[in-house]
Amino acid sequence: MTIWVPRTDGGRPEGRYCAHLDQPDPPHAAGGGCHECTAANRRWVHLLMCLTCGHLGRCDSSPGAHAASHYEESGHPVARSAEPGEEWAWCYVDEVYLRPQ
Repeated sequence: MTIWVPRTDGGRPEGRYCAHLDQPDPPHAAGGGCHECTAANRRWVHLLMCLTCGHLGRCDSSPGAHAASHYEESGHPVARSAEPGEEWAWCYVDEVYLRPQ
Protein backbone atom coordinates (compact mmCIF):
# COMPACT_ATOMS: atom_id res chain seq x y z
CA MET A 1 0.00 0.00 0.00
CA THR A 2 1.31 3.44 -0.93
CA ILE A 3 1.32 6.00 1.87
CA TRP A 4 0.59 9.53 0.65
CA VAL A 5 1.58 12.83 2.29
CA PRO A 6 0.85 16.45 1.29
CA ARG A 7 3.42 17.81 -1.15
CA THR A 8 5.01 21.23 -0.84
CA ASP A 9 4.26 23.04 -4.11
CA GLY A 10 4.33 26.60 -5.33
CA GLY A 11 0.99 28.24 -4.70
CA ARG A 12 0.06 25.80 -1.94
CA PRO A 13 0.49 27.02 1.65
CA GLU A 14 2.70 24.81 3.78
CA GLY A 15 0.88 22.77 6.36
CA ARG A 16 -2.03 21.87 4.08
CA TYR A 17 -3.83 18.90 5.51
CA CYS A 18 -5.46 16.01 3.73
CA ALA A 19 -7.95 13.77 5.50
CA HIS A 20 -7.76 11.13 2.76
CA LEU A 21 -4.18 9.88 3.08
CA ASP A 22 -5.22 6.34 3.95
CA GLN A 23 -6.27 5.51 0.38
CA PRO A 24 -5.42 1.90 -0.51
CA ASP A 25 -3.78 1.03 -3.80
CA PRO A 26 -6.63 0.81 -6.33
CA PRO A 27 -7.68 -2.34 -8.08
CA HIS A 28 -6.02 -2.84 -11.44
CA ALA A 29 -7.51 -0.29 -13.81
CA ALA A 30 -9.40 -1.80 -16.70
CA GLY A 31 -8.28 -0.65 -20.12
CA GLY A 32 -5.35 1.51 -21.05
CA GLY A 33 -6.92 4.94 -21.28
CA CYS A 34 -9.65 7.34 -20.32
CA HIS A 35 -12.87 5.34 -20.15
CA GLU A 36 -15.07 8.20 -21.42
CA CYS A 37 -12.66 9.17 -24.22
CA THR A 38 -12.33 5.56 -25.37
CA ALA A 39 -16.13 5.24 -25.56
CA ALA A 40 -16.32 8.47 -27.62
CA ASN A 41 -13.29 7.55 -29.78
CA ARG A 42 -11.34 10.60 -28.54
CA ARG A 43 -7.73 11.06 -27.47
CA TRP A 44 -6.55 12.24 -24.06
CA VAL A 45 -3.49 14.19 -22.91
CA HIS A 46 -2.85 13.08 -19.33
CA LEU A 47 -4.49 10.31 -17.30
CA LEU A 48 -5.41 10.20 -13.62
CA MET A 49 -6.40 7.02 -11.81
CA CYS A 50 -8.93 7.05 -8.98
CA LEU A 51 -7.38 5.53 -5.85
CA THR A 52 -10.75 4.19 -4.72
CA CYS A 53 -11.89 2.23 -7.77
CA GLY A 54 -9.16 2.47 -10.45
CA HIS A 55 -11.23 4.58 -12.88
CA LEU A 56 -8.99 6.18 -15.52
CA GLY A 57 -9.93 9.68 -16.68
CA ARG A 58 -8.31 12.58 -18.46
CA CYS A 59 -6.89 15.30 -16.21
CA ASP A 60 -8.39 18.72 -15.49
CA SER A 61 -6.12 20.30 -18.15
CA SER A 62 -7.75 18.19 -20.86
CA PRO A 63 -11.14 18.99 -22.42
CA GLY A 64 -13.84 17.15 -20.53
CA ALA A 65 -11.80 16.74 -17.33
CA HIS A 66 -13.17 13.22 -16.91
CA ALA A 67 -11.17 12.53 -13.72
CA ALA A 68 -12.79 15.54 -12.01
CA SER A 69 -16.20 14.50 -13.33
CA HIS A 70 -15.63 11.05 -11.85
CA TYR A 71 -14.91 12.66 -8.45
CA GLU A 72 -18.06 14.81 -8.66
CA GLU A 73 -20.24 11.80 -9.53
CA SER A 74 -18.66 9.23 -7.19
CA GLY A 75 -17.25 11.26 -4.29
CA HIS A 76 -13.97 9.32 -4.54
CA PRO A 77 -11.53 11.91 -3.14
CA VAL A 78 -8.04 11.11 -4.51
CA ALA A 79 -6.65 10.41 -7.98
CA ARG A 80 -3.02 9.80 -8.86
CA SER A 81 -1.15 10.39 -12.08
CA ALA A 82 -1.28 7.32 -14.30
CA GLU A 83 1.57 8.57 -16.47
CA PRO A 84 4.82 6.56 -16.45
CA GLY A 85 7.47 8.07 -14.16
CA GLU A 86 5.07 10.45 -12.37
CA GLU A 87 4.57 9.99 -8.63
CA TRP A 88 1.90 12.44 -7.48
CA ALA A 89 -1.76 12.51 -6.56
CA TRP A 90 -4.47 15.15 -6.10
CA CYS A 91 -7.09 15.28 -3.36
CA TYR A 92 -10.21 16.90 -4.79
CA VAL A 93 -11.76 17.44 -1.34
CA ASP A 94 -8.81 19.10 0.40
CA GLU A 95 -7.39 20.62 -2.82
CA VAL A 96 -3.83 19.52 -2.17
CA TYR A 97 -1.17 17.68 -4.14
CA LEU A 98 0.17 14.51 -2.57
CA ARG A 99 3.39 12.55 -2.94
CA PRO A 100 4.29 9.02 -1.88
CA GLN A 101 6.09 8.89 1.44
